[in-house]
Amino acid sequence: MIIAIDGTLASGKGTIARRIAAWFGLPYMDTGRLYRATGVAAIKERIDLADGELVAAVASSLDLNDFEEAELRTAEAGVAASKVAALPDVRTALLQLQRDFANQKLGAVLDGRDIGTVVCPDADVKLWIDADVEVRAKRRHLELRKAGDAITLEDLTQQLRERDERDANRKDAPMKKAADAVLIDTTDLTIDAAVDKARAVIEEVMARNE
Repeated sequence: MIIAIDGTLASGKGTIARRIAAWFGLPYMDTGRLYRATGVAAIKERIDLADGELVAAVASSLDLNDFEEAELRTAEAGVAASKVAALPDVRTALLQLQRDFANQKLGAVLDGRDIGTVVCPDADVKLWIDADVEVRAKRRHLELRKAGDAITLEDLTQQLRERDERDANRKDAPMKKAADAVLIDTTDLTIDAAVDKARAVIEEVMARNE
């Protein structure tokens, strides 16, 4: 069973995906981590984030074990991820890796922005997780402050708006809800309630397929 969980930054999709994977005993991949790592690695190597060929070469030789989780969770890493994710060569370099992960014997849970539309268009279950940008900014700001990042809420809110715009309007694999994806709006939900909703959708699909 392949479960595609897409949505906007700080909507809760990562937490939902991890919990769903644990609940159903499936492997889990945070595909955004691939793009964050690519962006961070390119910055370290002083590569222009707009140079598709060079950044794709970085993506092709990526080893996620080379990165500390903290360095992939900064606001800078998030911006870099959005920029490199807009490069067609980079997306091509990482596409097969994601598909191979999804097509394991038991299936998998993948979260990102184009899983249900591009990476796994035939996924058994597709969810789209979203929330109001102001709510998402507050959630992300709290997370970054705990990690020692001094970015202001105002700046972060602007970054999220710009990232949403960039991700939704990139030419290659834009961020968008798949036509057959189920929307879960987490604006007014606790994370437990959101996970319960996601699990209910998946269990309904499983029941239909028995």
